[in-house]
Amino acid sequence: MASSSSSMVSVFLLFFILSPSSIVSAAVDHRVCPFQSLYNFGDSISDVGNLIRLPTGARTSAARLPYGETTFHIPTGRSSNGLLMIDYIAMALRLPLLNPYLNRNAPVDHGVNFAVAGSTALDSSFFRARNLHVPASNSPLSTQLNWFRDHLNSVCHNPTECAHRLEHALVFMGEIGGNDYNNAFFQGKSMEEIRTYVPSVVQAIANAVREVIHAGAVRIVVPGNFPIGCIPIYLTKFQNGDPRAYDDMKCLSGLNEFARYHNDYLQGALAELRREFPNVIILYGDYYNAFESVLRRAPALGFDGANTMKACCGVGGAYNFDTNRMCGSPGVPVCPNPARRIHWDGIHLTQEAYMHMAQQLLGNLLPRIC
Repeated sequence: MASSSSSMVSVFLLFFILSPSSIVSAAVDHRVCPFQSLYNFGDSISDVGNLIRLPTGARTSAARLPYGETTFHIPTGRSSNGLLMIDYIAMALRLPLLNPYLNRNAPVDHGVNFAVAGSTALDSSFFRARNLHVPASNSPLSTQLNWFRDHLNSVCHNPTECAHRLEHALVFMGEIGGNDYNNAFFQGKSMEEIRTYVPSVVQAIANAVREVIHAGAVRIVVPGNFPIGCIPIYLTKFQNGDPRAYDDMKCLSGLNEFARYHNDYLQGALAELRREFPNVIILYGDYYNAFESVLRRAPALGFDGANTMKACCGVGGAYNFDTNRMCGSPGVPVCPNPARRIHWDGIHLTQEAYMHMAQQLLGNLLPRIC
């Protein structure tokens, strides 16, 4: 997406996001957070167009309609029908929508988005050593941090100037790590083995936080993982005939317990980082409970209560999801009203679901970080 179109969308949507019932008014009583820029690292939850600019990325589904159809009316590389949480976060901070780092002609004075769909926290060598395939397009945290260094070198004359720039920035480190586990789960690794990956994944995230702090960042949000047992791709792959495998929301309990294990381990690492850097604000972004809250309140939020677990864009099975006929493939339909659905393509959420998640997150985060 061209940078001018990004700015136009930002201006148009500011009216919505800053309306009396919006995120900002609910969260911080009309105060404006004093951030001059926003930096984001992550995967498809927050990629706004990096993957589609990689050599192998132009063939991915997010590079074509119906992705982007709701707000942008063109595919932008976002894995949704429209806006992502990071877009709502930028607007809540009165900043333009972030441009992807690989759009080298786009403005970067308000920050940069380094996230790449499909990326992992750990380097690809970790997975190859365990006979796991990762896409050639994988741009793990180490790559995104290299881009971050290159970006700073291009906009700062010296480390002091970079530190001053980051002092007035908010950094989102993730969500990242979900694909480290997705690759393993969908290639047949056992839960027992995948649990052994968690310390390494969390260590990679913690080390990335240290790096941005050493560069000058003083306000950082580190999101956790989603309740993956509530996501159609997992519900389809691990469908179970035993009703005891599901919780009261009809999510797979064992997979959600694993997500909580990762999130608890991550929060422990963040507590250590706070002790290590007492003058830096390091907050946990609770994506797990934000998503669960949306799921539990679905009808009250205007979602179709009969289809809370079904993909809007997809076909087949109990969850409207088939790995052989995924969203963006020829002949795969889109539901009539995506705003009434939580799940977009069986892996990612709709713009509407991300908006409600962002509202809950920002209501919790902004009073502590502004």
